[in-house]
Amino acid sequence: MSGLRIAILCPTPEYEEDWSHIRADYTRLLGDNAIFIDWTKADDFSGFDLVTPLLAWGYPRDCPRWFGLLDQLEAGNAPVRNPVSILRWNSDKAYLAELDAAGIPSVPTILCPLLDRVALEDARKTFNVESLVVKPPISGGADGTYRLERNDMVPDSVAGQRMMIQPYVPNIAEEGEYSLFYFAGAFSHSILKRPATGDFRVQEQYGGREEAVSAPDGALMLAERALAATAEITKTGTLAYARVDILRDGDGVFRLMELELIEPSLFLRFASDTGTSFAQALVSSV
Repeated sequence: MSGLRIAILCPTPEYEEDWSHIRADYTRLLGDNAIFIDWTKADDFSGFDLVTPLLAWGYPRDCPRWFGLLDQLEAGNAPVRNPVSILRWNSDKAYLAELDAAGIPSVPTILCPLLDRVALEDARKTFNVESLVVKPPISGGADGTYRLERNDMVPDSVAGQRMMIQPYVPNIAEEGEYSLFYFAGAFSHSILKRPATGDFRVQEQYGGREEAVSAPDGALMLAERALAATAEITKTGTLAYARVDILRDGDGVFRLMELELIEPSLFLRFASDTGTSFAQALVSSV
């Protein structure tokens, strides 16, 4: 790794979520090779051997700038991990429909062009449930994500917006959500994330908590199938890093929640090697 210069795209100084512990992880693993750059101000990568968006938190809040940056990276043939084509594909959760068509079971999803009460009632009939979850297709950290019961109004912040509608799966609170981590295609570790009592969001900023677990066989099989289907759909090779979020539904079926291939929290403190294999995967082909 000696002599490498690695640009790690990171949040703006105004970003409210604390990412210092993750920065410390990457500094520990990559040392002076890691240079953190505000992703909204990144414009010249000529002096870098590698660019990675591992900490580009907040990109869903400025999609034009984000996709413009991807275009810039692609046009400049910058060495990017994961590849720009994957970053672009993974930015919009419409990719879930492609994976579903490829036989990867996901949480049932309706992509609604204009969210309103009529769309919610139609979704309740389709899913045969009372409780729904709505989220923007380009989002992160549960931004703009709501659980809505029949009598709830459409939140002003998402009314009339392009949104995903999904049935609320009670097992998110009862069992939790599994996250499986892969570096250079090899399984590294897994965790179970649970929401705070009375909530449905598993993110730490909403009181969610996580613990190391051995992933169930069904979750492992689904994660590997999802990554293989992604490679086939996108015509890309092995990814430097990937997080696969999986939920078991009320019938015991493991379903894909999301693929995190852009800027996932990797929870390296739960990895048996505390992240060494991640660092090797990131720089192996530079």
